[in-house]
Amino acid sequence: MALNAPPVQKNQSASKESVLRGTELLTRDDLYLFNEGSHFRLYEKLGAHPMIHQGKSGVHFGVWAPNAEFVSVTGEFNGWDRESHPLHQRETSGIWEGFIVDLSPGSLYKFHVRSRYRKYRVDKADPFAFFNELAPKTASLVWDLSYQWNDQEWREKQTKAAVGKSPCAIYEMHPGSWMRVPEEGNRFLNWRELAPKLVEYLHKTGFTHVEFLPIMEHPFYGSWGYQCLGYFAPTHRYGTPQDFMFLIDQLHQNGIGVILDWVPSHFPSDEHGLSYFDGTQLFEHQDPRKGFHPDWKSYIFNYGRNEVRSFLISSAMFWLDKYHVDGFRVDAVASMLYLDYSRKEGEWIPNEYGGNENLEAISFLKRFNEAVHQEYPHTVTIAEESTAWPQVSRPVYVGGLGFDMKWDMGWMHDTLAYMSHDPVHRSYHHNRLTFRMIYAFQENYVLPLSHDEVVHGKGSLLSKMPGDEWQQFANMRLLIGYMYAQPGKKLLFMGSEIGQRQEWSHDRSLDWHLLDRFDHRNLQRWVEDLNRFYRTHPALYEKDFKPEGFSWIDCNDAPQSTLSLLRRSHSPSQEVVVVCNFTPEPRHNYRVGVPGEGIWKETLNSDSRHYGGSNQGSLGNLEATPVPFHGFPSSLNMVLPPLAIVFFTRGE
Repeated sequence: MALNAPPVQKNQSASKESVLRGTELLTRDDLYLFNEGSHFRLYEKLGAHPMIHQGKSGVHFGVWAPNAEFVSVTGEFNGWDRESHPLHQRETSGIWEGFIVDLSPGSLYKFHVRSRYRKYRVDKADPFAFFNELAPKTASLVWDLSYQWNDQEWREKQTKAAVGKSPCAIYEMHPGSWMRVPEEGNRFLNWRELAPKLVEYLHKTGFTHVEFLPIMEHPFYGSWGYQCLGYFAPTHRYGTPQDFMFLIDQLHQNGIGVILDWVPSHFPSDEHGLSYFDGTQLFEHQDPRKGFHPDWKSYIFNYGRNEVRSFLISSAMFWLDKYHVDGFRVDAVASMLYLDYSRKEGEWIPNEYGGNENLEAISFLKRFNEAVHQEYPHTVTIAEESTAWPQVSRPVYVGGLGFDMKWDMGWMHDTLAYMSHDPVHRSYHHNRLTFRMIYAFQENYVLPLSHDEVVHGKGSLLSKMPGDEWQQFANMRLLIGYMYAQPGKKLLFMGSEIGQRQEWSHDRSLDWHLLDRFDHRNLQRWVEDLNRFYRTHPALYEKDFKPEGFSWIDCNDAPQSTLSLLRRSHSPSQEVVVVCNFTPEPRHNYRVGVPGEGIWKETLNSDSRHYGGSNQGSLGNLEATPVPFHGFPSSLNMVLPPLAIVFFTRGE
């Protein structure tokens, strides 16, 4: 059978001699490493590669389909004739290859696959395609990835950067809904249009990195990219591969890192994609109890298959090699680690030791992290892992999974639950704020206020905040400020920095018109100043992953719903004292212990008139007096403003 395939149009002039043998693109070593599961640059050998062979220009094609009896290339160039350009098998590797003359970049093509089982016939997009047709069309395009990069200075700088000791404030965004062109039918910005606007905006707001929701080609736009099929192709929706390279190049030249959301956990069932590729479960696990995801109705990769591991790790290396990305946020790691994830009793198969751990997925994740960090030591890998799995962000050589960092989902849920309470009730939920410090240094954490919290009926972050409009914005400033005060790297989803009122939708732009209002513009100004303060005060990032970089000053003042803490860097003179008031009642003559006498400067106050606050606080310098308090030899007597966070640094 062949569903949704282009119609056969017999090309009388085509002949089997149009496909030449004898190219050396795939060596014996390539075949061995591929079948062994340790070929991590398969994209250089499989797929479609323009080249010159025997003095003739054309394209070399290669595809893995070990259970096929016939594979051909069909496309515009042969009138979608499935018979005229057959490929030949390469020994016992399962790879079919061939060289087609007089074919050039931009040509549309698919692989026609006939299985040796059940008369299965299908036209498949190229799993290694560098570019694909604009959805809902599904053909692949031959493409040349040549591009002249200008980011050498950035790359050299990154090789010297230490992840844990550097500031990392991530702006998470969805390219199709960040900003649109309403005058032209609400169309997307393409990558080149996006580049100057995004660079200018990230410079203004002060973020160190941008993290794109999955940009790999995906058939259903409403999946936000999490139902991916093109593991080697940026989506056509926003332009060409070179257009995306241009965007990354511009970001790098302006000192902004790029993190990609990467989805090796599952893939959709579209017929032109990876599923049932050669009439068998080639990429997915054969047993549905291990190969089908009940939540997302998608297929799960067979991580125990050598060739699948080569495919996935090659995808990661591809984005590093060809697109110069700086890191990956790996989606849904928990769903990979547990065999019983979202499954009821009897719907899953225990591992060989009787446990629920997916040993093959664990091995794959470790190998992925080892391969990436061996080739690109500066690359950041971040796990979205929502359980208490041990040592996610510890090196493989000490028994960890090898990620650099992990999302702290517990902090996100606890903090948002606390902030959603009316302040009069917050004293009863004080432990929501303090609990994370029990485990805060067991992993290297990113604190996410992510897209997951502003969709599916959850409302925007601003809408979660209690009180009248003034209190909502004060709570928002307090929430974001508290994230920056805590140990861990930072992530904020687009729109939260301007007080987006509507829940995020992938079908529309952010409500940029809100910046015409003072309260929204003041919130954005708070984020800008917070990012600048963060980047210029090492105490807020230098020891993020070390217990000695943090201590509570007072975490027990539940009756007044206040907290105070100390952040430390390598230099004692750079310590930062942070005090929070989670109620709308200002606290006069509020005393806080500090580690030294002298002047302490109120450097940042979320209640400042500058940010739309009531302009209460110490409003300048305070002198620490030799009054012991909170276990410190000195203390500050301050005005603690309502629904506010205040940062103090040592004065001159």
